Formats: sequence, C-alpha cells, structure tokens
Amino acid sequence: MSDEFDAVVERVRERVTPDDDERERLDAVVGDLRERTRDGVADLPVDAEIVQVGSTARDTWLAGDRDIDLFVSFPTTVDREELERYGLDIGHAVLPDGHEEFAEHPYVKGVYEGFDVDLVPCYAVGDATEIQSAVDRTPFHTEYLDARIDADLASEVRVAKQFLTGIGVYGSDLRTRGFSGFLTELLVHEYGGFRPFVEAAAEWHPPVAFDPEAHGTETFEDPLVVIDPTDPERNVAAVCSSEAVARLQHYARDLLADPREDLFVPDEPAPVDAETVVAAFERRGTTPVAVRFDAPDIVDDQLYPQLDRSLEGLVGELDRRGFDVLRSAAWAEETVVLFAELGVAERPAIERHEGPPVGVRDHAEGFFEAYADETTAPDDGTAGTYGPFLDADRYVVERPREFETAIDLLESDAVFDVALGAQVETAMNEGYAVSTGAAIGDLAEEFGVELARYLDPRP
Repeated sequence: MSDEFDAVVERVRERVTPDDDERERLDAVVGDLRERTRDGVADLPVDAEIVQVGSTARDTWLAGDRDIDLFVSFPTTVDREELERYGLDIGHAVLPDGHEEFAEHPYVKGVYEGFDVDLVPCYAVGDATEIQSAVDRTPFHTEYLDARIDADLASEVRVAKQFLTGIGVYGSDLRTRGFSGFLTELLVHEYGGFRPFVEAAAEWHPPVAFDPEAHGTETFEDPLVVIDPTDPERNVAAVCSSEAVARLQHYARDLLADPREDLFVPDEPAPVDAETVVAAFERRGTTPVAVRFDAPDIVDDQLYPQLDRSLEGLVGELDRRGFDVLRSAAWAEETVVLFAELGVAERPAIERHEGPPVGVRDHAEGFFEAYADETTAPDDGTAGTYGPFLDADRYVVERPREFETAIDLLESDAVFDVALGAQVETAMNEGYAVSTGAAIGDLAEEFGVELARYLDPRP
C-alpha cells in the first residue's frame, strides 16, 4: 500500500507543481504590478511598502492558479479613512478595470495579464498582536512560513491543498467554511509532510488543538484549534466547520485504504432535470418545500452566514409546528432557495395544548378562564376548541391549529417572526415564492447540480 500511496502522490505532485515557464510568467507579472503600485504610492503624501503575500509569495501555489495578493502597507499614523482612500486610489490606478470588494475594509480586485489580483491596504504594525485591521497580520504569516517551508515541504503543501480541493473543503470563505491556505501550510509543517498529515487526520478525535509557538492565551470551542503563531489570541481554524473536519477525516481514511487520484479532483455531479427531481421526491414519499427570492446584492461572506441563520430559523419553526424536517439546504445564485424536505405534509385541524396542573391555582384558573368561553362548533367553520378538560391533574384543551400545512405557514406573515438574516429578510419582504410538489422541479434549471448532490448525498 505504501508504494501505491506514494505513486498516487507523486503523480498528483507532478500535476500541481508549476513549471519554469509558469513561474517566469508569474514573476514577470508580479514585477509589473509592483512597479505600477510604486508609481501609485509615489503620488501619495505618505510612504508605503509593497508586500506580496499568499501562496504565490510562499511558493505553495498550484499549477494553473492565477491569484496574486499585493498588500500596500501604510504607517500607523495614517488614519483609517485615509488608509481606505489611499488604498482604493492605488488599487484603481494599478487595476483600472478592477472593482471594489469589502472585507474588513474596501480593497480593489481585478485582472491583470490573465492573473486575478487583490490589492489590499494594511497597516505596517510592528507585531501581529498590534493589528488595527484584520489584514495587518497577513504579512506576518508570510514571514513566519518563509522561514519554515523549504522547497520540499512546499511540494507537500501543494499536494495537501489539491487533496483538500478534491474533497471540497479547501477555502476559508464562509460558503466553504474549510481549510485556508495558511492553515493547510501550518498543518503540513506541523506533521512534516502530506502523508503524516493525512495519517494523523484519520485518527483525530475532535476537538483537536495545536499551538505551534506554545503561546496561546485564549480558549476556543472549535472542532479544530490552531493557534496563530503570530497572534496568541487567534484560532487560524476558527472558520473551519465541524463538517469540514469530519469530511477530511473520512477521505483521509479513504485515501489511506484505497489510494487513487480521483480523490484529488473535485467531483461535480451532472445537473438533474425537473422530471428527475419530481420523481425522486415522489419515490421518497416526502414533501419538499422551497422559499425562493432574489439574492441580496452582498458578497458571499456576508450572504452565507445569513442564509445559515435564516434556514435554521425556518427549519426550527417547521419542526416546532410538527412538520418534521428530514433534511434542509440553502442555495444561492441569481436567486436564493431555502429548501426543506418534510416528513409530514399536513397536520390535523386541531392541536393539543396542555395547561398547568390544577393544583397550581393561579395559573390553572387563568388557563381555564382563557378557554372556558370558547365554543366546540363555531359558526366560522373552523374546528373550534374542545375543553378545557382534565387529563390526570392538568387542564387540557384541543384548539384550532394555526397552520395545517407548511405552505400555509411559509406563505403567511409568521415566516417573518423567525430569526432571518437582515438582508435576507429585506429581500423576502420585497417578494418571495413558495413551491412544493411538482413545482419543485422548476428549481432544477438554476440549481440542477445542487439538487443532484442533495439526491445523491456523499460524505
């Protein structure tokens, strides 16, 4: 098995290692960008240092990657408003066709000579513990790893990044909630290579904690904790979800048991069509429901936490109302879908409501009086209220259920009583549609791949 594992890794290594031509091309583009950035800095009333960061700076980038991160490091005497203004001025000068994005503060992102470029302002702080902006620590990450990752270990890092990409957990964006490049590099350095990293991950018992510099000052509740070697108060793995950690463990064991290259290649299923979707849920005998609305105009790292919060709120309410959510998901492209698959399609017209024990006099009398005048057969055709009556020592009533179907609930104003993300709530207030049954098939046009994954779930 060792020979087979090593052979697979070697083939992957050859595929992901940039060749000389690619390296020369990168170096030339970085040189041009540095010169353009220096020209932009020269027009400002302050000095600034240009720092290349990220995987291309640390020589851990994968063949075919086209990402360059340049930071413009300003003196700490520059106030925040000026930092942002100077950073955007330089960014637009270097990348005239670029656009502004926002992390902790705005920066410019664009394309130059076929490379995706981020040009980000930061402060030239003396230590990562003195940061004034979250991005200020990034140059320290590059400096720390420059001294510890040689060419051989960089090669191991590339294989690790490709493996994490193949199994769908590479990336610290809030859509993926996986392993960042810096985290991957720290873990490979910690274990001394790709194989020992995989072997260790296969045996992890989360929570798992590492402190490379033995200087941590905080306690974290995350499934994976890697104390930032440049900042004792930060967990580099904070964004990494428990599912991402579990997925790494599953596929680490799979790779060790059956080494093969397809685990290093993302496996995107073919999209399903509407007919396939409808037939699948009919076979499952469940009730799919979807809330769909136009996607808010915000970046993914703002959108996905709001989708998680909104889906959790809707699922919680559906469960509380007795519709028994089997599984749920949130998807976003041009539109957003909050999707739930229900085990119960319809509830009875009445629901049981228990009151306090009769012996608790004040509360019991209040409960009894609240329902005593309700009628069993109201004129409006609803089920009416039955009771109060006694069940053992408690008052009980059987009262009309507010929503007999999930569709009734989702189409009512009660949907806005659950915890929704702020921009999600705004978007839904502007209009949303609820679908179920055969209409669920309409989702396949935009979300065919997501539905394919849903209907054929894998670890």
